[in-house]
Amino acid sequence: MSIIDGKAISAQIREKLKKDVAALKVQGTVPGLAVILVGDDPASTIYVRYKEKACEEVGIRSTVHRLSAQTTQESLISLIQSLNSDKAIHGILIQLPLPKPLDPLAVLRAVNPDKDVDGLHVVTAGRLFVGEKGFIPCTPKGIIHLIKSTGTQISGKNAVIVGRSNMVGKPVAHLLMGENATVTICHSRTRDLDKICAHADILVAAVGRPEMITGDFIKPAAVVIDVGTTKVDGKLKGDVLFDEAVQKAAFITPVPGGVGPMTITMLLENTIEAARLYG
Repeated sequence: MSIIDGKAISAQIREKLKKDVAALKVQGTVPGLAVILVGDDPASTIYVRYKEKACEEVGIRSTVHRLSAQTTQESLISLIQSLNSDKAIHGILIQLPLPKPLDPLAVLRAVNPDKDVDGLHVVTAGRLFVGEKGFIPCTPKGIIHLIKSTGTQISGKNAVIVGRSNMVGKPVAHLLMGENATVTICHSRTRDLDKICAHADILVAAVGRPEMITGDFIKPAAVVIDVGTTKVDGKLKGDVLFDEAVQKAAFITPVPGGVGPMTITMLLENTIEAARLYG
């Protein structure tokens, strides 16, 4: 068994991204990312700080718009439209979740798809679905990097994804199919979930239920990617019961330190790509 060290892999990628940013700056382009944070959700606040630090690390100019939880949908969309027209901003990220009664889909639709570096616009999702070039959602993109870092050949493998969200489950399924895996999408209500998972050469757990995936779900020598991050008694827990899964998996991501760092690194990569294409 080997731990997939997301922090170490991210650090290697960020060294390359620093060089990419430096090359763009020589050409007169400074990659710019605008982050919009509405309300004071503690987890969101922490994530945004991580993103700010990561941007600073590689040389991306980061601007964070911190808005009140009482912000109206009209004023939020007005801000997004102004960022769409700002040539110094190459990427726009809406930090989710948004407080009610804001409509997240309507807000995401307001972002110019060419600046949708989080990969959540319906146009971006459509591009991924039909195989056109577009920004790949950050967590799924990071997951593929992590799997490939193990030396695993994805082609021909049975992959099971537990979770059907628009942010992770559905896009990672498309990416794995694009790598010629045979993909099954499950969720918390799937019958005989443990038996289905036990056939997976690659298992991606993204259901949001702490330690739901026990050792009985794991095929010996599988690659296990744990996307879950739920705080339990002050500690972050993944969707996988690590102490049991680690006894059977060939490779497994820890929580924290697995998928999380890669998600932010892929955001940086997408922002740099946006600056390269549209700067």
